[in-house]
Amino acid sequence: QVQLVESGGGLVQAGGDLRLSCAASGRTISTYHMGWFRQAPGKEREFVAALKWSGASTYYATYADSVKGRFTISRDNAKNTVWLQMNSLKPEDTAVYYCAGGRTVVHITWQNEYNYWGQGTQVTVSS
Repeated sequence: QVQLVESGGGLVQAGGDLRLSCAASGRTISTYHMGWFRQAPGKEREFVAALKWSGASTYYATYADSVKGRFTISRDNAKNTVWLQMNSLKPEDTAVYYCAGGRTVVHITWQNEYNYWGQGTQVTVSS
């Protein structure tokens, strides 16, 4: 079993930056596909970004169009941690952000393929 704990959320003004962390425990996640999803009030949870493991130490990043160029996903396997650097935040980025992981993810943007989820961290962007 893998436990995921997000942190780093908070209140920020539009144009500001935040970095979310996802700390994993229970197992090393070096061979896990890791992703970030978010759920805004009244909306369904949606894909934000993911790192797909493709063997050895190679990972490929994928981003939702809405965050491309502003958000960066990264990981440090030695720390068993994944980050989401969010720059130039907009009010529409306001949501609860969830970290997710899985070893058998084929479609990296499909949340149903991830086995492990964190509890979420709130990000609020004021205008």
